[in-house]
Amino acid sequence: MSFPFMIESMVSVLLLFTILYCVRLNKGITQLRGNEKTLKSTIAELVTATETAERAIAGLKTTVREADQTLGERLRAAERFTTDIKGQIEAAESVLARVTQIAALRSGTAQAPRQNQPDTKAIMAAAQAFADRKRSRAQGLAA
Repeated sequence: MSFPFMIESMVSVLLLFTILYCVRLNKGITQLRGNEKTLKSTIAELVTATETAERAIAGLKTTVREADQTLGERLRAAERFTTDIKGQIEAAESVLARVTQIAALRSGTAQAPRQNQPDTKAIMAAAQAFADRKRSRAQGLAA
C-alpha cells in the first residue's frame, strides 16, 4: 500500500467519525430545542401564577387594612360605650343611694343606705357579659 492511499484512508475514517459525531450532536440539539419549548411554556405558566399570586396578595393587604380600620372603629365605639355605661352606673348608684335614704326616712327606720343596694361589681360583670355577647354576635354576622 502506498503512503498517500493510507493517508486518504485515515482521512476518510476521520471524516466518517466526524459525520457520525455530527449526527449524534444534531440529535442532542434537537432534543434540547424540544426541552427549550417545554421550559418556555413552564416559565410562562410560572409568570402567570406569580402575577395571580401578587394580585391576590394585594387584595389580601387591602382587606386586612379595611378590617383593621373597621376593628379600630368598633373598639373605639366599644370604649365610648363602656365609658358611658360606667357613668350611667355611677349615676344610678347615686340615685339608688338617695332613693334608699328617702325610703328609710319615710319608713322611719334609720337603715344604713348601703345595706339594700345591689352589688355594683355584679352589675358591672353582667353588663360586661352582655357587651361580650353582643360583640360576639356582631363578629359572627361580620364573618
